[in-house]
Amino acid sequence: MGILNEKQLEDIRILQQECERGDFTLKLNWETLRSRNGVNKNDYLHYEGLRLVGFLGLYEFGNKVEMCGMVHPDFRRQGIFTKLMGEAMRNAMQRDYKLIILNSPAHSHSGKGFLKQLPCEFAFSEFQMKWSQTELDDYEDAVVRPSRSGDEETEIQLDIQCFQFTEKEARDYYQRILYEATLKTMIIEKDGRAVGKIRVDHSGREAWIYGFSIFPKYQGSGLGTKVLKKIVAEQCQLGYDIFLEVEATNAHALRLYESCGFKTIHRQDYYSYKLQC
Repeated sequence: MGILNEKQLEDIRILQQECERGDFTLKLNWETLRSRNGVNKNDYLHYEGLRLVGFLGLYEFGNKVEMCGMVHPDFRRQGIFTKLMGEAMRNAMQRDYKLIILNSPAHSHSGKGFLKQLPCEFAFSEFQMKWSQTELDDYEDAVVRPSRSGDEETEIQLDIQCFQFTEKEARDYYQRILYEATLKTMIIEKDGRAVGKIRVDHSGREAWIYGFSIFPKYQGSGLGTKVLKKIVAEQCQLGYDIFLEVEATNAHALRLYESCGFKTIHRQDYYSYKLQC
């Protein structure tokens, strides 16, 4: 019940293409869609005959859940997304989530119009960035290795200290991403000690960097810049187009990525919707 089959995934892909004919990109977290574990229902689909015209997905993060969806342009203003969202909200309340994060491309007029009807507040913006061919140097001494089973606590504490996860959120998230087959987590070392992590997820010929974090006491020494350059150089040599996402409020990270050759290509806006218990 909770796993999308190949036909449904293809239908979602086709619908996304139809909806993105405007100047924006939907964030559907394809690595998650392809690796659902089937425990909970997180995907809601609306068909007209054999044609998928509406989709909504839930993406879990501890006691919060992110929601993103779409309706085919020819089938809007018919209550389809309202129906999908109502079903998803009821499910979320049964699973005791306290907060829904709604995601809309910054330039989606239909998305922004729908959100105006809801009791939600703007929370933050997120930039999607793409690396442009830039000469990279001075990263050879950065030490990065694949994550091992003994690194679990390090990864969890990095999410707590650097991304303000609660302990439960961090532990739940760690367990969930273990099932994402396209994801690779790398551990950053300094003087033989694990001090950070960086994750790379591959989708087709794209490499997405995320979860990049270094313990606060090791920040500010240039280590992050060297690690990022090293990972980007490796992915470039493998032939991938390289992308990442960063919150607009994280000015330090934004400057770091720009200094390494990343340029903003899209913006996603996030809104908080508190569930009524």
